[in-house]
Amino acid sequence: MNGKKWNVAMIGLGFGAEFIPIYQAHPQANVYAICQRNAEKMNVVGDRFQIEKRYTRYDDVLKDPNVDFVHINSPIPDHALMSLAALKAGKHVMCTVPMATTIDECRQIVEMVKKTGLKYMMAETVVYAREYLFIKELYKQGELGKIQHLAASHPQDMDGWPDYWERMIPMHYATHVVSPCLGLVDGKAEYVSCFGSGTVRDDIAQKSGNKFAVESCHIKVKDSDITAHIWRFLYDVARQYRESFDVYGTKKSFEWTLVEGEPHVLHTAKKPEHEIASKIEVPDFAHLLPEPIRKFTKSIQDADHLSFIQGGGHGGSHPHLVNEMLSALSENRDPAPNAVTAANWTCVGICAHESALKGGEIVRLPEFTLG
Repeated sequence: MNGKKWNVAMIGLGFGAEFIPIYQAHPQANVYAICQRNAEKMNVVGDRFQIEKRYTRYDDVLKDPNVDFVHINSPIPDHALMSLAALKAGKHVMCTVPMATTIDECRQIVEMVKKTGLKYMMAETVVYAREYLFIKELYKQGELGKIQHLAASHPQDMDGWPDYWERMIPMHYATHVVSPCLGLVDGKAEYVSCFGSGTVRDDIAQKSGNKFAVESCHIKVKDSDITAHIWRFLYDVARQYRESFDVYGTKKSFEWTLVEGEPHVLHTAKKPEHEIASKIEVPDFAHLLPEPIRKFTKSIQDADHLSFIQGGGHGGSHPHLVNEMLSALSENRDPAPNAVTAANWTCVGICAHESALKGGEIVRLPEFTLG
């Protein structure tokens, strides 16, 4: 690491505010500015964290020459527009998921990153959560053996959330289940086949343009004999919140607990049947981080935030995301996931919904996501 401190502007201060104390504790970061349309809410956050530079207009942030990068935490429909505007203005970008909601928007971001040479990172929490890091370590050490199949689910009842979620198609917010499957094997999705199941109530169907209650997709991993199965829903299905990731190997397999708060399960091959399954506690991975931000893998800074109540701090991923972006900038390398990978992960869901509308017909990922 070099000694430079990078000036970040936090865009959106709901979920975004949860990252401010992490950046402020990181030796390579300076929370230079905050931006939110509502000045009253912005000033509460600015006063709390003693941030002097405050903007209610995103365009004014991009005109400020002191801003090195923006961390975008705006509503999903704004992600692509804001990312493109920042790249055009010469700012590096970290943006929460998903990258965009159309293939063309993903293409534009990938092309703009190539054109400008700037860094783009999609802040996908799952691939920095302790469960993923634990499974990845097992895989790298050879304990899982050959990977035979991957599966992930993300059921969530979005009633009561901001109303733009009522216009969201389940598979258009699928990166939490796509990313661990593809990330673990360092693969890209080549094509998908997806089925819709059930129906949502009329008001949700009219707002979103989607009738399916559940979307269930198989992903073919490029240059591999592996497929992954993912499923999503947002409304009208009875199920506790869950972001699960299951991995099936020849030596060991990992299965996510069915009930939040209970232990996960590790299966070991060739043991007596009653000894195959064992409940495990997944360790924390704070040791991978600079010491000043290690505490943030476990602590909840503001329990009133909806994302913490729902996601439990996203498996301790937040400080890992911050550190990856800052490390990539300091080392002048692509962050992980970079623009091409983010586009592939995001386009899986977009292509999956297209497949569901065609009764499960195979839909291939666009070429620009395979590089």
